[in-house]
Amino acid sequence: MVKQAKITSKGQITVPREVRRVLGVRPGDRLIFEGDEKGIRVRPVRTKSPFAKFKGIGNPGIASGRREVIRWVRDLRGR
Repeated sequence: MVKQAKITSKGQITVPREVRRVLGVRPGDRLIFEGDEKGIRVRPVRTKSPFAKFKGIGNPGIASGRREVIRWVRDLRGR
């Protein structure tokens, strides 16, 4: 794949759509530029877990951990 991008006067670039898809990046994600003897490589910065950014999104008001989830379910069922 060969794609081009233009650098703005502020040093910004727009990463082409096909490149974003291949890298699996979305708005707000970070890229790292690594140089070696062959040239510059661009790759996404990954957190330890790909699910880390979703932590807590599905259980507002419930503390984390198995015990807390079980306690919440029991309270929900009235036991």
